[in-house]
Formats: sequence, structure tokens, C-alpha cells
Amino acid sequence: MSTRSVLLAALALALASAACQPPAQEAGPLSEEDVAAIRAAAQSYTEAMLTGDWAAAVAVFTEDAVRMPPNAPAIQGHEAIRAGFEAEPVTYTDFTNTPTEIDGRGDLAYARGPYSLTFTLEGIAEPITDRGKYVAIFRKQADGSWLAAVDTWNSDLPLPEEGAETES
Repeated sequence: MSTRSVLLAALALALASAACQPPAQEAGPLSEEDVAAIRAAAQSYTEAMLTGDWAAAVAVFTEDAVRMPPNAPAIQGHEAIRAGFEAEPVTYTDFTNTPTEIDGRGDLAYARGPYSLTFTLEGIAEPITDRGKYVAIFRKQADGSWLAAVDTWNSDLPLPEEGAETES
């Protein structure tokens, strides 16, 4: 038997073997428990922001998470995310980020919805208010919890005109 014949026979056997394999299982939709866990993560983040507990805020993210704030570079990883929170001289007085849609398959999900926040900024007398929308991508962890792997948001408010003060 020639080398070519052996190779063709091996290829035919490999293809036949692959055809006999059961189809790969598709990841099913999120369970009610998964959706509740993602909602709980969003609530934990809200509470952490309102109390200025940056360690708790960072805890809702995967170790390699990426935050993509508007008009700024991406921030990646727990250390950089924590440093970013700690560097901002802000105190949140109101913050909501209620998911209006949560969907996904298997160990990957997203949440999106509106946010609103009010904060005071060191050195500025008037509080600053913003509202907008966000999308967060979550990954299910080995322990069944869900952590944010990607987080991005942007404001619904128009950019202030040059020289104008921020809306309050």
C-alpha cells in the first residue's frame, strides 16, 4: 500500500470517527439563579460606590477585568481599577445602576441598563449629576458567582459648552 493510500485511509477514518461523535452541547440560557446573582453583583457595586468601599467595588470584577470609561483610556486589572477609584477625589451621594436586560449563555452574560449618579468633587462646592447607560459583560466563576469582566458606560447629557459649568 502506498503512502498516499495510507494517508487517505487515515483521513477517511478520522472523518468517519468525527461524524459519529455526538453534537457539542450548546450552552443553555441563564437560569433564574444566574440572573439573580448578576443583579446581586450590580447591587453590591452600587452599595460599594455609595459607601466609598473601593475594595468591595473592585471585588465585583474579574482579576483581568477591563473598565472602559468615557473620554479616558481603558483600565485593566484589579490593581489599576482600585487605584483609579482611590485617585478620584469624589464622594457619591446618589448612585443607581439598575439592569433592565440580563441575558447570556453558559458562563458568559451581559447586563445593560440606565445609571444615574450624583457626587461631590473635592474643591467644587456644587454636586455633579450625571445619567446615562451602561453595558457590563459577566463571566461565571467556578464557585457559581458572576463577576464583571468588561464594564463601559456613557452619559446621556450633552457635553458642556467650553467655559460652561457642569450640570447639577
